[in-house]
Amino acid sequence: MGPSDLTRALRSSRVSRRRVILGFGGTTLASLLLAACGGQAAAPTPAAQPTSAPPTTVARPALPAVATTAPATPTPAPTVQPTAAAQPSPTTAAVGNPAKEFVGAWPYELPPAGHFNTYIPHGITLGIYQDLFEMPLAKYYWATNKWMPLLATEWSFQPPDKFTVKLRQGVKWSDGNDFTARDVVATLWCQRIMQRVLWDYVDDVEAPDDYTVTLHMKVPSTVVERYTLETHITPAVNYGPFADRAQKLFKAGKDLTSDEGKALAADFQNFRPKATISVGPYNIDPNSITNAQLTLVKVPTAWNADKVKFDKITLYNGETPTVTPLVLAKKIDYATHGFAPATLKALADEGVRLQQVPTYGGAAIAFNFGDEKVRKVFGDKRVRQAVAMAINGDQAGLAAGGVEGTGVKTWAGFSEVLVPLWLTKEQIGTLAKYTYNPDKAAQILEGLGWKKGSDGVYTTPDGTRAEFDLLSVTEYEDTMAVAVVAAQQLSRLGIKTTVRSVTFTEQPIDIDKGRFSLGMVGWGSGDPHPHFSFVTDLFVHNILASNNGGKGIDFPLTQKTDSVGEIDLKKAVDDSALGLDVEKQKELVYKIARAFNELLPIVPIYERWAKNPMLDGVRVTGWLPPTDPIYTNSPYADSFVVMQILDGTLRPV
Repeated sequence: MGPSDLTRALRSSRVSRRRVILGFGGTTLASLLLAACGGQAAAPTPAAQPTSAPPTTVARPALPAVATTAPATPTPAPTVQPTAAAQPSPTTAAVGNPAKEFVGAWPYELPPAGHFNTYIPHGITLGIYQDLFEMPLAKYYWATNKWMPLLATEWSFQPPDKFTVKLRQGVKWSDGNDFTARDVVATLWCQRIMQRVLWDYVDDVEAPDDYTVTLHMKVPSTVVERYTLETHITPAVNYGPFADRAQKLFKAGKDLTSDEGKALAADFQNFRPKATISVGPYNIDPNSITNAQLTLVKVPTAWNADKVKFDKITLYNGETPTVTPLVLAKKIDYATHGFAPATLKALADEGVRLQQVPTYGGAAIAFNFGDEKVRKVFGDKRVRQAVAMAINGDQAGLAAGGVEGTGVKTWAGFSEVLVPLWLTKEQIGTLAKYTYNPDKAAQILEGLGWKKGSDGVYTTPDGTRAEFDLLSVTEYEDTMAVAVVAAQQLSRLGIKTTVRSVTFTEQPIDIDKGRFSLGMVGWGSGDPHPHFSFVTDLFVHNILASNNGGKGIDFPLTQKTDSVGEIDLKKAVDDSALGLDVEKQKELVYKIARAFNELLPIVPIYERWAKNPMLDGVRVTGWLPPTDPIYTNSPYADSFVVMQILDGTLRPV
């Protein structure tokens, strides 16, 4: 499964991250993002910088404009009130915060369907707030190219093939056990059970002592740093037995297809801890979990308990339809949900700060190539190219979130914000541009022998009728809006498309199990290196769908192309992050981008720019100003809000 060729051996244990990134333009991401939004770059948020490490990258943005009024939208997407979350009655928010409470929102499932095994589906992970209890080793400041050390204090590459992490001493879990290297080693071996991409580069993890972890790289790669440091650490007291079995299995030369491997995977999927054990400043109070909300309570023995200012974090349960009235009533301090343009306008009219941030990804249409009819109709890349031309991405993006100009422009498979620092202007110029042009899309289809019937629906030369369902997510108003626009415009072209939706907890599982024809999926990734985006595009709902017992889109990763010849996309994506030679990495990123651009295994429609409401002065204050470079962070992968909680910037009123 791992990459087979070395791009370059590690030549030094200390390579300046800043020196390499300055070759991409240094902190231009922050200054350009902020200038384009009408502000000037503020002084970088300070962060302690441990041992210098190899490069991740930031990029020159192509900024969309901000719609100042509520835009006209196509037929609104239907929404269904989730049954999993009871709706609290919104009331006017009280002044002051004697409870020292921060109030957010994140969807979860009520136990017993929801559980505390955070590795597998239906786990109560709580998204960005997982950092507060299953804390990672570090978090990253994108604009300043520095890390916030958390459970790790320093780290470095040891040539030729090791990555070593030194852990913070004196840290205790909420059950009173010491945090040691045993916990990190157990976590990483459990990730191997789940076939995480880190193990495409690593073949062993060891603990030389109680506070040192060493990863052995079968092929050196810059992304080993990020995969390792951003891992959510889980306690060995719960997961150690599974890690021990995994270590024994793989070191014996067996894998998950063996009888022992199948048994291990099944046991791991069935494991249900009674509660979370926290290594961070907060922990889930299991007695607080209701349909409506749950509470993260402060852990007084946490290593950073004196740093965080809130005594509890309350999270309302639910997706956008449930959360919207609570946000409008000023009962929530921060939310990442995809709110409708009308909601955003109402919040702005109330003076609520809307922080516009790039998410470095968006919504795409996926095809179930394992379905015979889908394969007959969409198996030809030219049909998928016609689909891209038939959908107006700018219109879909405007309907989704009220931000203009967010339709995909390069179809490179990773964020338009990141494209210019990974590809040259000449390289970008070689990529096909599937600009909205339904007439040209029709010409392509008819050139392939498609015939349109009296009802306006195409039939392929073998008689297959081009009529499909598009599986979306009921509670995701932005995704539903994109799905409706796409379905309307594909139907107008002659591919009759009907939106069908299921709840947010089931839709990705249905995709992975192949229970769909066309489906809405995410593309891109909130990580600085395009490698992570290609993993999302090509692996997550494809070869990694086996974690949910299916084949997902079932798109073969060995492909013949006109642009780059035959390509093994699995190997190419793995190899795209090898070594420290960034120019070499950029060459392979370009090759993958060309192949993706031609093949369109999924069709990206728009790139989401979030407008996240930040309520100031009701319960919470201290928000960094809108122009602070921290807001170039991905709001999900390196949440600027969670980082402001952890460093004590945010505090109760």
